[in-house]
Amino acid sequence: MKIVKRAIIIILSILLIPVTAVATAAVKQRFADGPNRVFSGGPLVAGELHTGGEPDWSFVSEVSTIELQLLDPPRSRRIWTAEFNGKLYVWSGYMGTAVGRLWKRWPVQAERDGRAVIRVNATRYERQLVRIHSGDVLDGISAAIRRKYSSRTTRAAVEAGEAWVFEAAPRD
Repeated sequence: MKIVKRAIIIILSILLIPVTAVATAAVKQRFADGPNRVFSGGPLVAGELHTGGEPDWSFVSEVSTIELQLLDPPRSRRIWTAEFNGKLYVWSGYMGTAVGRLWKRWPVQAERDGRAVIRVNATRYERQLVRIHSGDVLDGISAAIRRKYSSRTTRAAVEAGEAWVFEAAPRD
């Protein structure tokens, strides 16, 4: 019985090492300038703040992910993006599932307060995330998403609430 008890203590101790390392890395990243590949980050601070007119967003077709930070809460994450008809869009899939809604809290937060900062190629842009629920524009946006990524996002999925699409519009 003593041997089994010791073996359990040793196994639990060994398992605690990677769990503690991952938890520490996640907490540490929350205070960093931006996210890394796995964990959300803190506010986007570095990079020039764009102050000119509305950019030609076609360049994001060559960028795999952008960094997106909401102002409330001030947390950043890496996210896919697409351009359609000169406008910038971001989206979140799996919103129709309980796991998706727990895992991806940023869309609900963005719908509540859409003020955001995005960082693309070391330049920050102040934006307002505006959710698109329906309309013909979703055909073009979802086609742009499917061309760029291996996504199954469709107008029907967005209109059903399975995926949420936001225009990253200029902030007034």
